[in-house]
Amino acid sequence: MNSQTPKPIYFPLINPNERDANLVAVHVDEGEHVELGQAICTLETTKSTNEITAESAGYIVGLQYEEGQTVSAGDIFGYLSDSPENVPTKLMKTIESEHKENRNLNSLSEIPVGLRITKPALALAKQKKLDLNQLPIGPLITKEKVQNMLSESAQQKKSPVIEHDFDPTSIIIYGGGGHGKTLIELIQAMGTYQIKGILDDGIDINTYILNYPVLGGNEMLPNLYSSGVRLSVNAVGGVGDNSIRIEVFQRLAKSGFICPPVVHPTAYLEPSATVSPGVQVFAQAYLGSEVKIGFGVIVNTTAIISHGCAIGDYTHISPGAILAGDVLIGNDVLVGMGATINLGVEIGDGVRIGNGATVKQDVPKNTIIQAGSIWPF
Repeated sequence: MNSQTPKPIYFPLINPNERDANLVAVHVDEGEHVELGQAICTLETTKSTNEITAESAGYIVGLQYEEGQTVSAGDIFGYLSDSPENVPTKLMKTIESEHKENRNLNSLSEIPVGLRITKPALALAKQKKLDLNQLPIGPLITKEKVQNMLSESAQQKKSPVIEHDFDPTSIIIYGGGGHGKTLIELIQAMGTYQIKGILDDGIDINTYILNYPVLGGNEMLPNLYSSGVRLSVNAVGGVGDNSIRIEVFQRLAKSGFICPPVVHPTAYLEPSATVSPGVQVFAQAYLGSEVKIGFGVIVNTTAIISHGCAIGDYTHISPGAILAGDVLIGNDVLVGMGATINLGVEIGDGVRIGNGATVKQDVPKNTIIQAGSIWPF
């Protein structure tokens, strides 16, 4: 049975302002079998941390990086293969320059970096003047394997490297409504990502939204992933029912997509502010010193989040809302347009604050504060 071509595992662009990231953790070993969706490594930038998962079941081969190294978007971490011995003989990433110096292609006295070979196999290879660089990196090379290579009348067939149009900046927009249109123009203003198209379960295919085609709905996620797209933006607003927006995030994650934070160029984030994956910061918003923004949060146009605030996952800070310093907001909270929240107030999970409301004291979870009102009533 012929072996399948090993699939490269690419590092995506997880932060639009940083092409490089730190490889803070490697969760797999060379030759290890992994399942679909299993975490294989963790990347960290100054603003966010993301796990990279396996796009299919298979064996990890040809690992090229170790924990603590700096990697770039588009580089190859390793390969997914149908066998621990099916390792590409030509790796797409150039070996580090210091390794090149130690690797003499014309010398049999030097063992190529990463080559695992027994002493009898090495002695036979030298005797027969076999170029050690013809031997595969990864599996242990025994004397028997060297003999098999020498006995073949033609050069051993090599596992081809997959030709792939992977672009670490390619991104899809999930949702074609008003929020989606705003995000399209936000991403265009950033100038970092290339929009592949729009996904929407309720819009006809081949409809164009701001000159980008609707490619289909949820069913297109596997095809897009297979074509090399790894990044996505959740453009479902979810003001009426935030559970729909949360479900889209879960759907994207299960399909292997990463949702990087997207920040409009006119927004201002203090250097000590941190944002999680999936965060969307719109035009002219402000995030103060040591602000912490949770996963999937929307900080809408001209919103102000002052120093020391912490915002929980999936919360929406609407246009023109103002948070004084050290405000703590839970998960799945809606802060309406033009609402103000006083210094040090704590807002529980699931709270809905109406447009123009003023919040002066802590708010229990799931409370609804009417538009234009003052809390406590």
